[in-house]
Formats: sequence, structure tokens, C-alpha cells
Amino acid sequence: MYSRILVPVDLDEPSSWGKAVPVAQAMAKTFDAIVILCTIVPDRVAMLEAQWSRLSMQALLDKASARLALLANDLDARELEREVWVGSIGSGILAVAEKVDADLIVLSSHRPEMKDWLLAANASRVVRHANCSVLVVRD
Repeated sequence: MYSRILVPVDLDEPSSWGKAVPVAQAMAKTFDAIVILCTIVPDRVAMLEAQWSRLSMQALLDKASARLALLANDLDARELEREVWVGSIGSGILAVAEKVDADLIVLSSHRPEMKDWLLAANASRVVRHANCSVLVVRD
């Protein structure tokens, strides 16, 4: 049923992978699917830290990629594929899903706060605009 499962994670927020990765791994085992971990480097971070210079941007992406590899290692999931993207969180997740041809996105979400109602949460954006199935895992 599923062959490529995308799990977007925030490298600074353990709740983004705490439940989502084990759920994705269980589903991958059931369907003999591949799990792809991804992280999005927000535009504002790229602008502030790398100031859009090519070398600084590559260093920022390399750092994110290394952190993602360490996370996969810590989760005892070294076999997972990994992707790093730059952009807005919601749009970045959707772009990576298209790039890797994901047929399921498994992501964590938190209970909505007032700012989420005003600004629209990333998970709700992904759910509304994804071209594939989306499973939202809550703590």
C-alpha cells in the first residue's frame, strides 16, 4: 500500500520525532516501505546564519545533514534515507514529498495554540495541500 514514507522532523524539537519515527518504522515494516527522514532549514535561519552566501549556505546544509544523520543513528535507524531542504516549513515538507515521491507523510503535531489559529500550523498546511496521504501523530 505504501512504498515511500516521509517523516519531517524539527532537529531542535524531540517531540517532532518521538512518536512519528516509530510509527513510520512500524508502517514501513508492515508494507515493506522505505522511510525518509527530512528536515527543513527555515528561510529566516538561512538568511540570518548563512546570509545567502554559497559557502555559508553549504555549511549550514552540511550541519543540518550531519545532525539528521546523528538523529537517525540515535533512533537506531541508520538505514533511513535523509533529505535536507531550505524554505518555509509547510512548503518545504510538500516539496520534499514531491521530490522523493512519497506516498505517505507521517508527522507530529502539537495541540493548537492561539498563534496557530492565526498563522495556520505547518501540519494543517501539509494535510490540506499534500498530494499523498498524511498521518498526523499526536503525543
